[in-house]
Amino acid sequence: MEWEFDTLTLPRDYSRNVVTRMLVERAEHGGWELDRVRIQNDGVRRIVLRRKIIRQRLTLFAG
Repeated sequence: MEWEFDTLTLPRDYSRNVVTRMLVERAEHGGWELDRVRIQNDGVRRIVLRRKIIRQRLTLFAG
């Protein structure tokens, strides 16, 4: 299985509710899921999101 990753860096002045709403929007409309959250000493959040890469396979029809 292959994954696509996206990293967000959010400043400390964003409230928890704002961050939650942003992540829910990305999950519902973009298919992203939460992979990792790190809160640094200065309060900056580093968020890593991931989603599956779905590859289409070539199919040949015998006819």
